[in-house]
Amino acid sequence: MSTLVVYFSFTGSTKFIAEKIAETLGADITELKTSKNYPTEGFRKYFWGGKSVIFGDKPTLTNELIDLNQYDTIIIGTPIWAGSFTPPMKSFISQYNIQDKRIALFACHAGGGAQKCFTKLKKELSGNEFIGEIDFVEPKKSLEENLLKAVSWAKGLAI
Repeated sequence: MSTLVVYFSFTGSTKFIAEKIAETLGADITELKTSKNYPTEGFRKYFWGGKSVIFGDKPTLTNELIDLNQYDTIIIGTPIWAGSFTPPMKSFISQYNIQDKRIALFACHAGGGAQKCFTKLKKELSGNEFIGEIDFVEPKKSLEENLLKAVSWAKGLAI
């Protein structure tokens, strides 16, 4: 079985977790990149991120096309913006017809919880088998603890 970890990272927290999961599983990894630049500081950062989610933005991805046929399992990672997954992840899901895959989800956030985000992702990715989900609250603040949590979760996916 082949595994792909695909993620979008805004501040580096999701990247940090994605890389540890991919390393643990020996999985391929792809960071979603977009042509759109989001504000990175202050009020504008939260305003534009939230607005982008609410209006259903789908920024253009600048990554090369991924052949998802070579993967049985896809692990999806996203920061949580306005209670949901990020617009770049929305672009990824819209661009690929992801069906009949084993899907695991992880999310990074500042403390609002992840269940709403996971519910939305599962709805967008219907037609797949969901094998796990986990969230990380401010992963960079407890690096060692979150690394251990990511490794343990990844090993428990039984991929």
